[in-house]
Amino acid sequence: MKKELLAPAGDIEAGYAAIYYGADAVYLGLKHFSARATAVNFSEEELSEFVGYAHSLKRKVYAAINTLVQENELPELIKSLDICSNCRVDGVILQDLGVAKVIRDKYPELELHASTQMAVHNKQGALALQKLGFKRVVLARELSLAEIKDIASIKGLETEAFIHGALCYSYSGLCLFSSIDSGRSANRGKCLYPCRSLFMGEAGEMHYFSMKDMALQQDILKMPVTSLKIEGRKKNALYVAAVTDYYRNILDGKGAIAQKEENIKQIFSRPWCKFMFNGKNKEVVDRDFVGHRGLHIGKINQIVKGKIVFKAYHKIARHDGLQIDIPGQEKPFGFSLQNMTVKGQRVFEANVGDEVTVQLPAKTFGIEKGQKIYLASASEVKGSYDYSRPKSGEYSRRYDIDVEVSILPNVIKASGNGAEFCIEGEFSPTENVEKMNDAVQKAFNKTGDTLFTLKNLHINNLQHLFVPMSMLNELRRGLYTKIEINGKKGELPEVSEPRKVNEPKWIIRTDNVDNLAKIDLETVAEVEVLINADFDIECLKKLPKTKVRIVLPALARNSAVLAKVAEKILAQGYKKWTIGNWWGLEVLPNKGIDLAFDNSLYMMNTQAINMAKEISVSRISMSVEDTIDNMKDLAKKSPLAVVLPIYQDIPLFSSAVCIRENPCAKCLKGTRWMMLQKDGKTYWALSKNCQTFVFDEKPFCIAKEAKQIKADFYRVDFCYKTYSAERVASIWQNVSNFNDIPAILKGNINSNRF
Repeated sequence: MKKELLAPAGDIEAGYAAIYYGADAVYLGLKHFSARATAVNFSEEELSEFVGYAHSLKRKVYAAINTLVQENELPELIKSLDICSNCRVDGVILQDLGVAKVIRDKYPELELHASTQMAVHNKQGALALQKLGFKRVVLARELSLAEIKDIASIKGLETEAFIHGALCYSYSGLCLFSSIDSGRSANRGKCLYPCRSLFMGEAGEMHYFSMKDMALQQDILKMPVTSLKIEGRKKNALYVAAVTDYYRNILDGKGAIAQKEENIKQIFSRPWCKFMFNGKNKEVVDRDFVGHRGLHIGKINQIVKGKIVFKAYHKIARHDGLQIDIPGQEKPFGFSLQNMTVKGQRVFEANVGDEVTVQLPAKTFGIEKGQKIYLASASEVKGSYDYSRPKSGEYSRRYDIDVEVSILPNVIKASGNGAEFCIEGEFSPTENVEKMNDAVQKAFNKTGDTLFTLKNLHINNLQHLFVPMSMLNELRRGLYTKIEINGKKGELPEVSEPRKVNEPKWIIRTDNVDNLAKIDLETVAEVEVLINADFDIECLKKLPKTKVRIVLPALARNSAVLAKVAEKILAQGYKKWTIGNWWGLEVLPNKGIDLAFDNSLYMMNTQAINMAKEISVSRISMSVEDTIDNMKDLAKKSPLAVVLPIYQDIPLFSSAVCIRENPCAKCLKGTRWMMLQKDGKTYWALSKNCQTFVFDEKPFCIAKEAKQIKADFYRVDFCYKTYSAERVASIWQNVSNFNDIPAILKGNINSNRF
């Protein structure tokens, strides 16, 4: 099976570079709804041009509309999908179930690709999305080769896997750190990358969550996936060219060429790792330094009067950028190489094996013998990746328009495609009306870099009047600026009528039923129990069966084990279930149960809720990172019952990366908590069953605001952290009366930055 090499494009130049160096397909973002919101991204004109060019070469283009969409943004979503349809993109990469519904119902020509933000990490999750109409699933980066093969075996489903680039500490789509901590949501494309920050922990102040870069190299030949994906929509064209070229050579049987690998490391590279490709791997975090490192080219042998002496492992030249690892510094010390000697002679270049003496910048501190030296940028490499690009406008998709121009004594008018533009003036008769009409034709034929061409021009000049060419050009520009080309003008699918909201009820959730010993469960509509692979089913007997709802967690790498636990619980007659990830749809029976969506299956617009209703979901949970205005709007419009979490210990990170210091072979396993601090704030990391969850010291609580949101159920969660029955009862007493407790987080409830 021929594998697709899929390259990123944060702008059109990166797209051209990707195609030139062998990408079979390119993925990119538009100006709205891109999970890389800070990339340049593509305008409609650029997308039209680029898709036309790519298709002329039999290459594909996928648009990433992969952020969560709030209710008031749905009209803007339609504009973005119109652009995708008009420009004939080959697929849309998405996270939001509402985006999937709009595409399925109104844009059937666009393929549905499930973003890695949907956190598909097992076969059941992929199968569930296939049944919902997705043609392709982008797999979670955390998977091993065996897991990738298992999912790739699904017939009729395309799979896409990352092979190179930046890694997130948390599963994509399940990271709430930036959102809850700073109001900038990763699920909305605005991540501030708290994983790259320094934290004070057990081993001192380090980057406990700063991941190395993924680089699978020749291992990509083992992967039975449809598409091999390079990360990097925030990288420049040079980086995209170098990485695409490197993997194109591997796929074409030329091997992993060392020189091309060195080029990538000079352009941009953190230390490389295979992540979890070969199984559990603790060597995936770069705790000491953050950011671009470069190519290792030597270590300091001597320091003499402000100069360093080292043996070069690689060719270097004047004006190249060097970096040196300095312990205790967050980033390597970098400088431009200006003065270099070999054997006492000043040189422009030094070759492999030369003993080089380099002048350090003035006021350099912390440099010591033995420190590593990196080549962080090289002029030679910068000039090694030229690429061709088409002539501007050559491949833009053009739309035919008809224009009518009317010339009257005191005004000239131009109209077309529902737009009109006028210029007032005094216009006298002309001696040559044919010449005048030719001038009008010439002026309006100039469509320039617009998305249309002039098909028919009708001229009304019954009084044979003269208009200067400058005014005709102004008339043309005015009209063409107003004309909007919408080949599709989609509409939102209709949404079911809102349900009738009754007196709200209360839900209490726990992962330890003993914590509820001092709660009067008569005051509770439901008790939700979060289960895991080691769950003791016998504990459910302590609860009134009619009130119990079982909660499947968002993460289940070994879903077969959890499926067996679920099967036993189902056999005991428990019919009410909540799922936190798409895999739950496949594990639970299609009929005979009351199914709810947890807040990790983000419902932020009525289109997503309506799609959930079609799946026979009975209720949805609002997202803990949503805003109060959107929550109020959804609670008013939702056709399904709405659950509002008002107290919760939010997992800021949900990770497959172990935070413990010890090697896996010497792990004591069990549950372990570790305190971390950053910027005066305290966090707690929970290490359990080879997973890491990170929490703020403070719980999330919006009890005070909850009354404004007309939910059907208010939910109070006591999971992950250790609670006593007395503490649970105290918190319950406050929040169930819509009172906040001290020392809490409000998330984005009152934010305008989310």
